[in-house]
Amino acid sequence: MKGKFLKTISDYISHYKLLKVNGKYLVALSGGADSVALLRVLLTLGYAVEAIHCNFHLRGEESNRDEFFCKTLCNKLGVTFHSVHFDTITYARQHKVSIEMAARELRYRYFERLCQDIDATAICVAHHRDDNAETVLLNLIRGTGITGLAGIAPRRGYIIRPLLGVNRQEIIEYLDSIKQDFVTDSTNLTDNVVRNKIRLHILPLLADINPSVSESIAKTADHVREATKYVESGVKAAVNQICKPTDRGCYIS
Repeated sequence: MKGKFLKTISDYISHYKLLKVNGKYLVALSGGADSVALLRVLLTLGYAVEAIHCNFHLRGEESNRDEFFCKTLCNKLGVTFHSVHFDTITYARQHKVSIEMAARELRYRYFERLCQDIDATAICVAHHRDDNAETVLLNLIRGTGITGLAGIAPRRGYIIRPLLGVNRQEIIEYLDSIKQDFVTDSTNLTDNVVRNKIRLHILPLLADINPSVSESIAKTADHVREATKYVESGVKAAVNQICKPTDRGCYIS
C-alpha cells in the first residue's frame, strides 16, 4: 500500500508540476494525520522541506499538546521547525470576523512572510480529496458559480496541495503502514459547523449510494476548473481583439 500511495502523490505532483527537485518548501504542520502524512511523504520523495506550526490558542492545553507533538516529530526527523502563536480571539473581535476566518487570515499572512524570509519556493498544505469534495458540497449548499464548483485548486499562488489526489482513508492507512502516530483535533469530531456536518453526515450518506463519491466529485471539480480556464482564455482573447491599448487606458475598436 505504501508504494502505491507514494506513487499516486508523486504522479499528481508531476502532472500538475507542483514541486521542483531543487526547491525548498514549507509544510504547514498541524500535527493531524493529513499534515503529518504530507511531511513524511515529501521527505520520502526527497524534497527539501521545513515545517511551520501555528498555535491559535483556541483549544486550551490541546493546542499546546499539538505544538509539542509537531516540534518533537520534526526533531526526530531532522526537519527545521518554525512555530508562531496567535491571539486569534482578539484578532477576530477587532476585525469583526469569525474565528475560522481570523485563523485563516493570520495563518496565510504569516505563511507568506516566512516563505519570503527563508527564501522558500512555496508552502505545502495538506488538503486531500475528501476536503475537496466537502468544499464543492459546501459551496453548492450556500449557492455558488462556476468558480465555487471548481473546488480546491492544486496550486493557488504560493500555496501547493500535493495530497489532493488521495483520500483520508488512504492517508490513515499510509501512516499505519509506517507506524507514524498523529494527534486529533477534537473540534473536528463535533458537528457544530457546516463543514463538519458535511464530513460526518452528508458524505457518508452519499457514500452509501456511491462508495467513490469523493473521487467523483473531485473529477467533476477538475472538469469545471478546466472549463473555467477555457472560458477565461476566450474572454481575454476577445477583449484583446476589440480593446486597443493607449496611454490613457484602452478604447473599443
